[in-house]
Amino acid sequence: MNPTIVRKRRKLKADINVVPYIDVMLVLLIIFMVTAPLLSLSVDVDLPQSKARAVDSKKDPVIVTVDADGRYFLTLQDGKAQAIDATELSARLGAFVAQNKDVPVFVAAPGVTEYQKVMDTMVLVQAAGVPRVSLMSQPGGDAR
Repeated sequence: MNPTIVRKRRKLKADINVVPYIDVMLVLLIIFMVTAPLLSLSVDVDLPQSKARAVDSKKDPVIVTVDADGRYFLTLQDGKAQAIDATELSARLGAFVAQNKDVPVFVAAPGVTEYQKVMDTMVLVQAAGVPRVSLMSQPGGDAR
């Protein structure tokens, strides 16, 4: 036997073992892939009543009303609501606002109207050249 025993020293390994991290990442990926479709469910919303004060304006506003069936009504400054289709609404409203730059334009709808129809109406009004569109509401309580 050899009186001097030579032992080999093993070098320490300085690398990070990433296998557990990859496993955790794959589990999280599967969880997110399963739960993501569940997050896009729609919910019916009843919009709250407004307690906003009335708007003080020097000019009578132009009111575009959309009903629950998607029909449009235009009320110009003479105060009479006229049934109108979308193309004629865009043309008349664009011409009226071009002549009266500072006239306020409101979009109104009954509470039973789908929100998408209100949004489509706002897009139609803005496409007619109206720079600023406001929503109109009924007073729901004591307006202060």
